[in-house]
Amino acid sequence: MRTLNLGIVAHIDAGKTSLTERLLFEAGAIAKLGSVDAGNTQTDNLDLERQRGITIKAAVVSFALGNTTVNLVDTPGHPDFIAEVERTLGVLDAAVVVVSAVEGVQAQTRVLVQALCRLNVPFLFFVNKIDRLGASYESVVASLADQLHLRTIAMSSVNDAGTKAAGVNALDFGADPQRQALLDLLVENDEKLLDDFVLAPDRLTEPRLRQALADQAGRGLIHPAFAGSAATGAGMAALMDAIETLLPARQPDDAGPVHGRIFKIDRGWGGEKQAYLALTSGSVHLRQMLHLPKGDERITGIHVFKAGKLMPAAELEAGQIGRVSGLAAAIIGDAVGEGAIFERSTHFAPPTLETRVLARRPSDRRGLWVALGQLAEQDPLINLRHDEEAGQMFVSLYGEVQKEVIGAMLEQDFGIEAEFLESSVICVERPVGTGEAHEVVFEGGNPFVATVGLRVEPRSPGSGNSFAFAVNIGLMPAGFYRAVEETVADALQQGRFGWPVIDCHVTMTMAGQRAPISTAGDFRHLTPLVLAAALAMADTRVCEPINRFRIEAASDAIGPLLTLLGQAGATLTGTEVEDGTARLEGTIATSAVQQVQRALPGLTGGVAAMESAFDHYAPMAAPKERRRVGPDPFSRDDYLARLRR
Repeated sequence: MRTLNLGIVAHIDAGKTSLTERLLFEAGAIAKLGSVDAGNTQTDNLDLERQRGITIKAAVVSFALGNTTVNLVDTPGHPDFIAEVERTLGVLDAAVVVVSAVEGVQAQTRVLVQALCRLNVPFLFFVNKIDRLGASYESVVASLADQLHLRTIAMSSVNDAGTKAAGVNALDFGADPQRQALLDLLVENDEKLLDDFVLAPDRLTEPRLRQALADQAGRGLIHPAFAGSAATGAGMAALMDAIETLLPARQPDDAGPVHGRIFKIDRGWGGEKQAYLALTSGSVHLRQMLHLPKGDERITGIHVFKAGKLMPAAELEAGQIGRVSGLAAAIIGDAVGEGAIFERSTHFAPPTLETRVLARRPSDRRGLWVALGQLAEQDPLINLRHDEEAGQMFVSLYGEVQKEVIGAMLEQDFGIEAEFLESSVICVERPVGTGEAHEVVFEGGNPFVATVGLRVEPRSPGSGNSFAFAVNIGLMPAGFYRAVEETVADALQQGRFGWPVIDCHVTMTMAGQRAPISTAGDFRHLTPLVLAAALAMADTRVCEPINRFRIEAASDAIGPLLTLLGQAGATLTGTEVEDGTARLEGTIATSAVQQVQRALPGLTGGVAAMESAFDHYAPMAAPKERRRVGPDPFSRDDYLARLRR
């Protein structure tokens, strides 16, 4: 059978988990529908998820659809848990983007669609909740094209929208006007189809148009939009047919070499690490040694997702997603198999908030750090910082809901009561120019038996950090070069002002050792000093995070809104007033978002809606500093003294 790794993604409350439940039911994988409100769905199985009625962790289920095995990944919709979506994107073949027929395109919809487009993951839309009051399938489909700048086409017609009797019919593309609308869309990317449209229209049969639609949808050129209701089951037949026929499944290679990727990690009841592995080639067995970037590990347990359930197995085959035990050194982003490497590319903005965490009971301080470390292992974007001198712990966050959930998990899973102080904004540093520095073994007061030269250069905004070698890498053991590269990545977490350095390219320009006395530790200790000198020469500029926002309110509130936004330092990029509704769009410093959100209800009678998401970093007029953690390589004497201690 073919396999399809399918993601279900959406803004919160669009109905992702309900759709997952309905697909399992319609496919015969479960005998009874669960409910988010009742807390008995297949994929929301954490106590916190049932209590809050939201998805916090990505969950996997599998079911058969004709000749295709669908491995379905249900992801969180709340923006605070975007990291759970982040790690699943790399294993998806395609996605279904769920949009509410009432609310339409929302902030998270835009973020998710942009990420899917960047990664060339094909997707279709499911316009859910057509049975809810205020539903409008046609206007939502129009907004998908207008607001998301996509080539979309309506695949359904809806009758009695906004009522419990709402029904869905598949559009007939064998007759106009639907046939002509489909043709107009398809010929934009198909010259042969365009030629036949002009010269031989009799060749444009309905099967040929359907095949052209499947081809372009599978390549992400067109995004069909289906209507329905996950609650009532309306529109499910057409959606399931589209999943099977329009999205690109693959034929797994059971006989090929082992290859796959770990995209999720959690812990079992006994605290053992459990890795979620999407295997694309080959097969792995119990007690087998599996190649990982940090070395080989023996598999001690395998569970596979099959027919809506997680079942123990002796083997994980190509095309399956499984939960594997025994991989103690595994981390999210690891490839498995020969030549396995670690890869963690980021598709969404990093966390822009940070909070200090304290244990309510002093005796829990050590346990709190261990517990936070395990949570960070499951969620790599929870960047932990530990100031040992001040006895302070910090975690990075996407929002206040995530803070509440981490607190609840600490209490429920580890028995630790934690207190979170007020969140602060995380700034970054960008190199201004080029800087270069070096330290030569046994020269100029270099206390380490190593030679390291580094050059730093700015990269374009949003391009991230990179590292390259401009030296002969055969001169020293590979571990010495790896020590420099890994230490550079760590040292860039604190620049001249204590903030992470971003969009920076570092090149190793000099390398040397004195065998047999040089060690990897010499290179790890020397590298921060050289990097700090290079960054000081290049100079860095502190930048603060900026959000884009969209506010909808009654038109008579536009005056007070403009005053509020002006006081908050916002910049307007668009203003529209239509049918008594004002829509304001623009950018605002992340640090001012909560100020606006708190004031909105009082200004608008509680009816205004504000969407806000990270957009970019902008230089600060007066740079702020953050207290450093650990030895400071920008102060040579302090750095060396603290290393000696």
